[in-house]
Amino acid sequence: MAQLSGITFGAIMIALSFAIAAETILRKFFSHSMGGIDELGGYAVAVIAPLAFLVTAYEQAHIRINILHGKLPLRARAILNTVAAVSLGLLALFLLYFTFKTVQDTLTYRSIAQTPWATPLIFPQSVWLVAMLAFTAGTLVISARTLLLAIRGDWTTLDRKFGPGSPQDELEAELAELKTRERA
Repeated sequence: MAQLSGITFGAIMIALSFAIAAETILRKFFSHSMGGIDELGGYAVAVIAPLAFLVTAYEQAHIRINILHGKLPLRARAILNTVAAVSLGLLALFLLYFTFKTVQDTLTYRSIAQTPWATPLIFPQSVWLVAMLAFTAGTLVISARTLLLAIRGDWTTLDRKFGPGSPQDELEAELAELKTRERA
């Protein structure tokens, strides 16, 4: 699922890049604009970002600075993993709150985009809100799972499932991925 999501997100961003490049060339050399490409780009990023964050959270693909993490005792590592997961869940709730407030204001004022398309903002913002709801729900599930493992005192499972891999684990995963690509 994560690989399919990554490919989809990447394809959308590449298509958007080509559209922006075409828009730039049209403006520079032909004094013509397709109009609204920047608006479309903003909508794409607003929807894809929370979904990409969710995939990253589930795949544990986010960047962690783990210089000290591997040197800590098991229980301390597990507690740090729990704090990280809960912090991400709280951040998602915070972002969801402001996303909801933005959509609420858009409904109240019947806002439209100040672009050539004059898009009623409730449409793209509703999709953005759904994406942010998905991100929040996913991170809250991860938070709950880590908290349950911490309450049970299952430090080994918590560290194994929610901790960052060691540099050796990452190297082995990259080498395995390289072998897979070389075969293809």
